[in-house]
Amino acid sequence: MADLASLTQEALAEVAACGDLGALEDVRVRWLGKKGTLTEQLKALGGLSAAERPAAGARINEAKEKVQAAIEAHRSALALASLERQLASGRIDVTLPGRGEEQGGLHPVTRARLRIETLFTRAGFDVASGPEIEDDFHNFGALNFTENHPARAMHDTFYFPDGRLLRTHTSPVQIRALQAQGAPLFVIAPGRVYRCDSDMTHSPMFHQLEGLAVDENISFANMKAVLHGFLQAFFERDLAMRLRPSFFPFTEPSAEVDMSCVFCEGRGCRVCKHTGWLEIAGCGMVHPNVLQASGVDPERYTGYAFGAGIDRLAMLRYGVNDLRLFFDNDLRFLRQFRAFGA
Repeated sequence: MADLASLTQEALAEVAACGDLGALEDVRVRWLGKKGTLTEQLKALGGLSAAERPAAGARINEAKEKVQAAIEAHRSALALASLERQLASGRIDVTLPGRGEEQGGLHPVTRARLRIETLFTRAGFDVASGPEIEDDFHNFGALNFTENHPARAMHDTFYFPDGRLLRTHTSPVQIRALQAQGAPLFVIAPGRVYRCDSDMTHSPMFHQLEGLAVDENISFANMKAVLHGFLQAFFERDLAMRLRPSFFPFTEPSAEVDMSCVFCEGRGCRVCKHTGWLEIAGCGMVHPNVLQASGVDPERYTGYAFGAGIDRLAMLRYGVNDLRLFFDNDLRFLRQFRAFGA
């Protein structure tokens, strides 16, 4: 007990001499740990009388608290010094010459969408938009989907707990436009859509183009002419186009749209599976039930609708073979498109 004052001074001197946090922790363990020098002093209390123990114990605790306070103060000082060194090493020298600004560019999918909007606007169509979170009526019911249609299943559609969903196509925009404006109506609806699918040619989020024309005396031939003209203008070349019978709940009759392969010009290659044709869109005459659900008289008006993937159109226009490249945010990939026009 007589050496307590000298032990305390020795401990304080070691604390003050520590140059980093690691050494300071070693000092703390050596003096205040379970087997530390000052902690061991408490064992000496057993050799004192009952009258001497309280005062001796208080002196030991006071010494430990004094050393602990010194350790905490020195730890704060070391941490502050370390932070200042880091800040000093990372300081920006404003006198250095600038690195310059690198010119950015539009994303290839954005380029494709803007080109599509320009071409259809020139043809007399308006560009419409709508919510990406939809209700069942606009996404399925008004489009003549039956209650047990596979597209409503959980493995195809992203549902929210309240029954709403992430739209699986931009056709709901057409329904909202018909309800708001009535006929005649000529609109396209480009935008993001969502489905449970992911591989090199599919993404859970992708971009879709929907088109709708409703007026008196609208015919299948009108639709074919518009689609053929659009494809040739979009790809800036002469293309053959064919329509194959198909089925969609919201159109009748319905067709798949094929165009001659843009890579082999219809001769047959690996991309078109040696058929000379690429499937590019779906289309058809608007089903009377859809017109009626939108408040349009199907006895007076007819219309056509079509849908295509903007991402797929961009892949074919720019020669991209993996859809996921569009969404990986790899600057080496994206920089290639600065040289392209719209």
